[in-house]
Amino acid sequence: MVHNILLTGAAGYIGGTILTDLLNRQDGPVTTAKLFAAVRTQEQVELMSKLAGVSVAQVDLLRKDAVEDYVHRHEIDFIVNLAPSFDLVVVSNLLSALGKRRQDGANDLRLINSSVTAAFSKENGWPFGEISDTGPVLAKEKEIGDQHPVRVADIMVAEKGKELGVKTYIVVIPNVYRSLKLMVNGRWESIRNKIVNKFDQDGHPAAAHVTDLAALYVLLIEKILQGDPIPSDEVGIYFGVAYTMSWWKVMSAIARALHSRGLVKDLEPQFWPSYDAAADELGWPRAYTRGMGASSPQLIPCNAYKIGWKPEWDESRFMESTTDEVQDALDLDTGTTSLYDSIKASKY
Repeated sequence: MVHNILLTGAAGYIGGTILTDLLNRQDGPVTTAKLFAAVRTQEQVELMSKLAGVSVAQVDLLRKDAVEDYVHRHEIDFIVNLAPSFDLVVVSNLLSALGKRRQDGANDLRLINSSVTAAFSKENGWPFGEISDTGPVLAKEKEIGDQHPVRVADIMVAEKGKELGVKTYIVVIPNVYRSLKLMVNGRWESIRNKIVNKFDQDGHPAAAHVTDLAALYVLLIEKILQGDPIPSDEVGIYFGVAYTMSWWKVMSAIARALHSRGLVKDLEPQFWPSYDAAADELGWPRAYTRGMGASSPQLIPCNAYKIGWKPEWDESRFMESTTDEVQDALDLDTGTTSLYDSIKASKY
């Protein structure tokens, strides 16, 4: 059976890396699938359409009719959602579109959605401590009963998917990086002000290199296409965790590398004066700043490794690459951060 796979968020650096990995496959079940990519702007369409092997379109994922029409016209039966995965409207529209396909007689419909590891930390209202992805993750999320957008989305994916006859899978994304600038996110703005900051509490978040995370998505896609019996629906949770790291160690390594170049005043990072001050400078929502910058979720990843995931990057490799990557991060203003940017900067 030929599957028509739609990848949303395909112009982003995670979605773009996954798409690149899929397009580079020379054998296996992915090579018989038809790939479609949804992006936000017409400019992205024009640039990414230069890629061979994928049909690219501008789709307003916030419009239910637009999503249903696109999925129907292209007979999409498999969606990998890398658009904001906790946007309930987007997730609901994607599921509804697949549900409508089922009403039209299609079967074997699949959705891979994305979650966030930080939602499983006490700083983000998770009271249960350590959790394995083979455990009752969704039951625990329901037990909390709050309105945290990530948890609400996780529950909705499983429940609405079951209601509509769509098999669902949730990949829980950690801090993902390809370079230091992507790893530290908005923190780079403070570095431009000649100072490296850290929070008063050291966070130990889950982490993975973007190529390793993409490999997990592609592996999951391949297993599904092959019909392998892997966890789905209520138990289809996959923690994409390669390792954990210390934010203090990362920021200290950055500070030392920048100090050696004369780019910051202090050899070691300085504490933010407050979480609100950090939020305002970094452009983060105040309500989630502690959870974003100082959380330490206790996650036990099992399912990803059970299906054969073998991440190549670990904490030691990342820390050893810090000095070399600082210059790359400094150059990123004219460099690339996504597949879209890569194509834009190329000679296509």
